[in-house]
Amino acid sequence: MATQDDEKDEREDSAEEADAADASSEPDAESAEASASEPGEPEGTTATQMGAQKYVHAAFFLAGILCAYLGGKVLNLIWNQLTEWPAAVRAVPQLVNYAEDQRDSITLVGGALIGVLVVIQSYRKESVRRWANEVATELSKVTWPNREAVFNGTLVVVIASAIATVYVAILDRFWGFLTQLVYGA
Repeated sequence: MATQDDEKDEREDSAEEADAADASSEPDAESAEASASEPGEPEGTTATQMGAQKYVHAAFFLAGILCAYLGGKVLNLIWNQLTEWPAAVRAVPQLVNYAEDQRDSITLVGGALIGVLVVIQSYRKESVRRWANEVATELSKVTWPNREAVFNGTLVVVIASAIATVYVAILDRFWGFLTQLVYGA
């Protein structure tokens, strides 16, 4: 009996060693990501992901600024319209207590609050955040042209446009000359 148990233990030990050898020879995705990260970066993120994440945060920040600006302008427009409406002034006399420049400042603060709330609410939605991350990741894969390529492309377009302009101008003069001969105006 002891011999069968010893053989069974040896088979289990050899199976465990084989599993351990396989696991050590093939690094998993997490260890590959962790080894690819640079010092100072959070563990498990690659430089590409952090680069894309920067653009996502910048986009949310810019969206917040845009919402704040537009919200402030809309609030200011509404406030100015309400001050011109006599029924609103009778109902809320505090509407006219502030000068227009003071209203601009107050509505700017209100717009900033609107911008912050819009950004927080949209950032909390997983679908919006996932979409923004996917867009930034795809944009990070784009190979952008260097300065020389842009300059050469622009030069080709300008020269081709100039040649086409001269060609059309010559045709216009030619057809104008023929029309003058035929109709004799």
